[in-house]
Amino acid sequence: MKVRFWGTRGSLPVSLTAAQTRAKVVAALEAAMGLGLDTRDKIETFVDEQLPFVHAGTYGGHSSCVQLEAEGAGHVFMDFGSGARPLAGHYLRQSTVPQTYHVFMSHLHWDHIMGFPFFTPVYIPGNRIIIHTCHVQAELAFRRQQSAPCFPVEFDALSAQIEFDLLQPGQRYDIAGYAVTALLQLHAGDSYGWRFERDGRAMVYSTDSEHKVNDQAALAAFAAFFHGADVVVFDAMYSLADAISVRADWGHSSNVVGVELCQAAGAKRLCLFHHEPAYDDAKIAEVLAETRSFEAITRQCRTPVDVLTAYDGLEIRL
Repeated sequence: MKVRFWGTRGSLPVSLTAAQTRAKVVAALEAAMGLGLDTRDKIETFVDEQLPFVHAGTYGGHSSCVQLEAEGAGHVFMDFGSGARPLAGHYLRQSTVPQTYHVFMSHLHWDHIMGFPFFTPVYIPGNRIIIHTCHVQAELAFRRQQSAPCFPVEFDALSAQIEFDLLQPGQRYDIAGYAVTALLQLHAGDSYGWRFERDGRAMVYSTDSEHKVNDQAALAAFAAFFHGADVVVFDAMYSLADAISVRADWGHSSNVVGVELCQAAGAKRLCLFHHEPAYDDAKIAEVLAETRSFEAITRQCRTPVDVLTAYDGLEIRL
């Protein structure tokens, strides 16, 4: 299985400013001083192997959209954030033949559905878009987004076949070649995490979920949901201090809780996700370094949890 990230930001999309881009160029040129990078091959090797990612790239700005891919399985992704637009281009470059797309929704807040009107397959006759959700209001939310004056193309004018598949949390389903289970999460209007299993591998997508550190029963339920996962894509929008104080009850979690849950679950990888839109690349890189340090000093005798940070374009092979 392979996980591809097309959108990793929380709340709303963001982009690099001119000042931030300039700072990256200056940092890269400074790091290259005296290295004699007089050919393109030398430059590319330097960028790929020596220049820190925070200067060589960006964690990206699209809101939540994550693709799951496996040989012989159907087209599957999670959430219609703004990352669904470049994902559409990826799918259409692979094939122009009508396809069936399975989309698993965490919840219905705008940052997670805003990419739907820009997901090109919805305008192509013969395509089938199946929106799997645990929210009874899902169709209403998607229709409202398409309605005037918010958008010029009404929902009923879409050419693809759009279906809403209402699922129940805690029940196992076989969908598009995966064993799929949902779990109710703490978030305004409710959110659902998703666990996908195939060929002995497991991926968990758990965004827009708040974890109360004194609710041991709920924490145990999530540890069980994450159990043995090859990767857990986890809402780490805030620091622990913010999550339990000024941003308590805002429906998001922290990197610290992500580490603790993955350690308790015996998960192999923790992927920090749903980045705070106010964080620049340097801040996200700082959070990653702090999270890795925290995991190292708290693991005790457990198998290490590999900690990484999602960015637009990241691929993880399971």
